[in-house]
Amino acid sequence: MSTARARILEATEELLATKDALAISTRAICDRAKVGMPEIYRQFGDKQGLLTAVADIGFERFLAEKRKNPLTDDPVADLRTAWDSHVAFALRNPHLYRLMFTPSGDTRPGAVTEAQAILLKAVERCRDAGRLRTPPELAGRAILSANVGVCMMALSFPDLFGDSDTSPAVRDAVIGKVTGDEREDGRIGTATVLAQALVGTLTGTAAPSAAALDRLADALLPPAPPSET
Repeated sequence: MSTARARILEATEELLATKDALAISTRAICDRAKVGMPEIYRQFGDKQGLLTAVADIGFERFLAEKRKNPLTDDPVADLRTAWDSHVAFALRNPHLYRLMFTPSGDTRPGAVTEAQAILLKAVERCRDAGRLRTPPELAGRAILSANVGVCMMALSFPDLFGDSDTSPAVRDAVIGKVTGDEREDGRIGTATVLAQALVGTLTGTAAPSAAALDRLADALLPPAPPSET
């Protein structure tokens, strides 16, 4: 027989399949889980503690999918595959994804660090193959920031950003800039800077400093043409 904690978590996840976290009442959760209202506070402290626990479960699933991404002989292509799987997860789980990447309150899901670590390993494979032109840590932060930014815009404004072309365009621009594999569309040279600022605003985390944004923008600019003698 499932425990009260497990039933509460399951009920919250089921409600998140169709509603945003802010629209779900503790009463609805308790009714679905067949527990009394005090049980949420005994198990999680408050509703925010419950939502953080659900976000952690979401990250467990997200990271499990990340670990299943295939590795090929082309590490840059693997980065693109990882980007696409990230977007696919967001589109399949819109309300859960928002909860994961726009936490409220003081508690932040710790699994974001693991997600970044998985991406860093993928970026380091590009470096080891001689296909990275920015520091791995910066490249990883740039790619994840842009990836989350694209997902948030697609979920929040599907009519404007939910088309099938936006994500691949930003993906190729950002990954192309950090790896040197630019494709045809080079018009989004500062997409990562904007996405990082967007994610900072949405999550309530500290906004990147002006100096950090300048460094990031400089890193993503195409190399200057050789001067004529």
